[in-house]
Amino acid sequence: MNESRSIGQDSLSEETLRLQLDRSNLPRHIAIIMDGNGRWAEQKHLPRIAGHRAGIRSVRETVTLCREIGISALTIYAFSAENWQRPQKEIDELMLLLEEFLQKELQTMQENEIRFQTIGHVERLPQSVIRWIRKVEQETGGNEKMVLNIALSYSGRSEIIDAVRHLCQDIEAGKLLAEELNERLFSAYLYTRDLPDPDLMIRTSGEARISNFLLWQSAYTEFYFTPTLWPDFRRRDLLTAVLDYQRRERRFGLVPERRSE
Repeated sequence: MNESRSIGQDSLSEETLRLQLDRSNLPRHIAIIMDGNGRWAEQKHLPRIAGHRAGIRSVRETVTLCREIGISALTIYAFSAENWQRPQKEIDELMLLLEEFLQKELQTMQENEIRFQTIGHVERLPQSVIRWIRKVEQETGGNEKMVLNIALSYSGRSEIIDAVRHLCQDIEAGKLLAEELNERLFSAYLYTRDLPDPDLMIRTSGEARISNFLLWQSAYTEFYFTPTLWPDFRRRDLLTAVLDYQRRERRFGLVPERRSE
C-alpha cells in the first residue's frame, strides 16, 4: 500500500483531467478517510476547529464532483468511535459543525438527487444532531442519483461484532441456519448492506493506514494515499485519484486471462 502519486498531473487542469477519465471504468463506490484537518490548522497557527471548518469545502467539492462524473456512492469517515476520546470542547465544536453542514447542504442534496445516510453508532451523538440526521435522511430518501454515506461514531470492528451478534440472534430465533452462512449473507448484516463494497479508498495527509474503517468491505479495495491535507484536497486531487485507480488492473485473486471465465 505505497503512496500513489501521478507524475506530471500536478500541473494539469481539472478540465484536462476530466477528459482523461474512462467513463466506463469509474469506481462505483469511493470511500475517503479525511485526515489532516488538525495539522492544517497547526501549520497556520489556527485553532483545530478552523481546520475542520476548512475541510467542509473539501467535502462539498468532493460530493459535487462525484455526482457530476457519475459515482454511485461516496462514504466519508467523519467521526470515528475513537474520536470520542478527544477533548470535549473539540467534540462539541465538531457536533455543531456537523449540524450546520446538514442544515446548509440539505437543499443541495435535493437539487442533485443525492440520498443521505449514515453508518455507525449514531445514537451516541447529541439529540439535536440526530434530529437533523433523521430529517435529512427522510427528505432525501427518494433520491436515486448518488448516495452520500457518512460514517459517524463508526468502528469497523464494532460493525463486524454487531453483525455477528445479529446473526446469532437470528440463528437462535430459527430464522437462519448456521450452515447457510456465507460471505454474501454476512455482508447483508453490515451497516453498508445496501451499498457495493468500495472500489477505491482515499486517505489524505500522508498516513498509510485505514484506521478501523470498512474492514470487511475493503478486502479488494484499491488504496490511494496522498500527502495532501484534507482542507487542501480539491476536485483535481479527486480526479487524479480516480485516474490512478483506472490505470490499475483489478484481478480479485485471479490471473488476467481467467477473469472472464
